[in-house]
Amino acid sequence: MVTETRPAGGIVFHKTMDRPAMVEFYRGRVGMRVWLEQADCTILSHGNLLLGLCQREERTTEGILCFVLPSIEAVDSIHARLGDLDPTDPARNEKYRIYHFFARDPEGRTLEFQTFLDPVEPFLGGTELLEQRRSIRQFTRDPVSDGLLDAVLGHCLYAPSSRDTQPCFYVRVRDRGRLERLAAIRGDSSAPIARASMAIAVCADPGRTARPVEDGCIAATYFLLSAWQHGLGTCWIGGMDRADVKEILGIPEDHYVATVTPVGFPASRPQASPRRPLDLREA
Repeated sequence: MVTETRPAGGIVFHKTMDRPAMVEFYRGRVGMRVWLEQADCTILSHGNLLLGLCQREERTTEGILCFVLPSIEAVDSIHARLGDLDPTDPARNEKYRIYHFFARDPEGRTLEFQTFLDPVEPFLGGTELLEQRRSIRQFTRDPVSDGLLDAVLGHCLYAPSSRDTQPCFYVRVRDRGRLERLAAIRGDSSAPIARASMAIAVCADPGRTARPVEDGCIAATYFLLSAWQHGLGTCWIGGMDRADVKEILGIPEDHYVATVTPVGFPASRPQASPRRPLDLREA
């Protein structure tokens, strides 16, 4: 039997003469996380980038540490935080289709902060994906290609389901008339559907599972996360398991519709609202 394995990733190591100060710089100013503490090395993470800083009597500064950010706004935000380091001005680079700037850390290493202007393969780490996903209600006019949608849906195949019945299916909606009708069903709540270039209905077949509601909601959550991982915005629209929605989309009346979510490229990426303290109870 052949078992598929994937590499855990790699680490870029740098020697530093002041590990505490450099760790504080990359944590506080760049937004990295401590991934692992070792005897004399601290390994920090930023998305899929792992940076090891090891205490030595000399420092290394060669190469460029490149940080990929999710949006132009994110690049501008970190540029503002690094203003005292005299960074270059953020600019569009049409040759490489990026928006970026350069800076140097306190020990002289060259840093580049960039975002891609065109869709790219996923690059967010799991922590960033879970913390950065947002509900999007305003979208650009750019269409979502079938290839990009297929990539998003491919990850949804791994959503868990009751007894592994895999009962869920997805309805792609691009027709403008149907989008407008779906957007009008719940007033302001469903209005974002009309602002996107397409929508996806996440459905579960009760003939294949005894838990269509649970299975449908799990699959819908996977879809929202996978879409964000691929640079797309969505918004959970609840209360769409109803006869008029199923009539518009040709879905059997007894099937469950977990959500009909707009899908498109975000016009902007809002900041997270304040989180309530964790409510963990004993039983």
